[in-house]
Amino acid sequence: MSLLQTKNLIIRFVNEDDAAFILVLLNEDSFIENIGDKNVRTLDDALSYIKTGPQQMYTDYGFALHIVCLKGSNTPIGMCGLLKRDTLPEPDIGFAFLEQYSGKGYGYESAKAVLDYEVQDKQLKTVLAITALDNPASRALLLKLGFVFDRQLQLEGMEQESNLYQFVS
Repeated sequence: MSLLQTKNLIIRFVNEDDAAFILVLLNEDSFIENIGDKNVRTLDDALSYIKTGPQQMYTDYGFALHIVCLKGSNTPIGMCGLLKRDTLPEPDIGFAFLEQYSGKGYGYESAKAVLDYEVQDKQLKTVLAITALDNPASRALLLKLGFVFDRQLQLEGMEQESNLYQFVS
């Protein structure tokens, strides 16, 4: 089921049929380097990730990561959405794309649509974002969306510090 559509993309809810795509995305070098290793190595691991991650978060908070697909072919190319982490006081936006679709504007297009929709729908005053310290592409995307750098912080479960950004509506 489609949640949002943009000029080039369909943003839809994650379902069990996405397990093979999730398995590939979460094991790409760029995902592990910039987001972290989720230890998803099999289709069963991917199904568990879907059920305990995006699907559970949507049940608990009414928002979650979504699958981003190309309009026309419905090919999944990434994920984008809001997350609620125990270690952050406000929801944060997250996005990840298969390496072959990075740098084509899809991250901005999907993040802008998700941000606009969720801020209005959930009446959010603040949305956060975190990036790896050395991730200039994500930093540039966040600044283009209107986020401002807040500070560096150490998130629980992460080996290195992260950059924290803030968007105030």
